[in-house]
Amino acid sequence: MKFFPALTALLLSLATLGAAQAQPLRVGVTPGSLADSAQIAAREAKAQGLEVQIVEFTDWTLPNTALVNRDLDLNYYQHQAFLDTFNRENRQDLRAVAVGSRGNIGIFSKRYKSLDSLPTGASVALANDTSNQARAIATLRDAGLVTLRANAPQLAQIDDIASNPKKLKFIEVAGPQLARALDDADITVVSLGGLLQAGQLETARQGLYYSVGSDAFWAIHFVTRADNVKDARVRKFIDIYQQSQAVRQQIHASYANESRFYSLPWLK
Repeated sequence: MKFFPALTALLLSLATLGAAQAQPLRVGVTPGSLADSAQIAAREAKAQGLEVQIVEFTDWTLPNTALVNRDLDLNYYQHQAFLDTFNRENRQDLRAVAVGSRGNIGIFSKRYKSLDSLPTGASVALANDTSNQARAIATLRDAGLVTLRANAPQLAQIDDIASNPKKLKFIEVAGPQLARALDDADITVVSLGGLLQAGQLETARQGLYYSVGSDAFWAIHFVTRADNVKDARVRKFIDIYQQSQAVRQQIHASYANESRFYSLPWLK
């Protein structure tokens, strides 16, 4: 059989397209509510003809590195501040394409029952990465424990603290290890999701201070590469996730059925 060049090129193009569509959508997540809810969405996607592979990471940098290296098509584990910091520090252009759930954050202790009972010189465990440390510092400020200098940036760090009446001593900890720091520090600033994942439900329910809200800035975003923002599979998976009642039920269950522990900004 004789093929003309144009026809051959067309057939090759169609074959390539078909092969691409046959590949599963690879989505990187971190354990807990994000992984559990993404698995629900993946099952619903499969019923609609979209194969999705959920890949779990315990490290907070690898899901972005894997996305840059094209080992993932999408990830779902970071808020906007973390993404902005990663892009700036690594000269990348990863894009947030939709918003997901927002886990709240708070101040917790196994040694004290209130912030007023904190002694002078109490130790505070908080995240060591720029974006999550900024959220922790803002939480300490909102709780009245510190104030910031007048020209502090949005992502204020320990050095931006202007006054520290209780002379708090700060311990910087890798984010995934924060829940474990409860045994070593007087207070820990950590997300509710982190506590629940570590099996610290009772501690989560006895927070000394909760920073709640529904703003999208601190919500977890669906993130992909700049050259992949129009991938129809990405849009379909996100739509399934945001519209699924089963996903919402799983998120609620993952947060111990406590509505004050999280919010769903896409519904606002």
